[in-house]
Amino acid sequence: MPDFALELKLMGPGGQFPGGLICGVDEAGRGPLAGPVVAAAVILDRRRRPRGLDDSKKLTAEQRELLFARLFDYAREGHAHIGVGAASVAEIGRLNIFHATMLAMCRAVTALRVQPAHALIDGNHAPKQLGCPCTPVVDGDALSVSISAASIVAKVVRDRAMAKLHARYPQYGWANNKGYGTPEHQAGLRLAGVSKHHRLGFAPVRSQLTLDLVLTN
Repeated sequence: MPDFALELKLMGPGGQFPGGLICGVDEAGRGPLAGPVVAAAVILDRRRRPRGLDDSKKLTAEQRELLFARLFDYAREGHAHIGVGAASVAEIGRLNIFHATMLAMCRAVTALRVQPAHALIDGNHAPKQLGCPCTPVVDGDALSVSISAASIVAKVVRDRAMAKLHARYPQYGWANNKGYGTPEHQAGLRLAGVSKHHRLGFAPVRSQLTLDLVLTN
């Protein structure tokens, strides 16, 4: 289970940021063929935080929703700070998914109501213009409880966004596949074509778009 060790190492008496606020940052939605990429930044009170925080991928949808609600309850009580940012499909197409993800992370940290002294970023890359010092942490959502909290927030926000899009575009099955390239989604692409919420630079979408153009000419 993730813990507070990385945060304490940075903010403890001998740390680089003694007494400073440390945030965890993670994203959801780098791999799907459709929808935005969403990032979250979370600062936790090490003395009072929800139990059961873990890498969002290891939790059920019900567990994520429960922890999401608890995190925002703690935020309302002043025991946590939460920021959410996203990059749109248009921005993904213009910047590419890597740079769009970095942009979403910057927006998430900017959305925090307080300025962190340092950010722990899940993965092996960190945004260059985050606004505070940062450290990438490979498998950070399984190591840092702050990053795991961010992973839950980002995942739930994005899943809810895809469920809303599903109501308007049910042919792609986004409520179930969240935009990933499942057989259900691929079948929807073949039958209904490419929507404005698809990532045109991703190979399966680009191939379908090319096919659609051939068939209409």
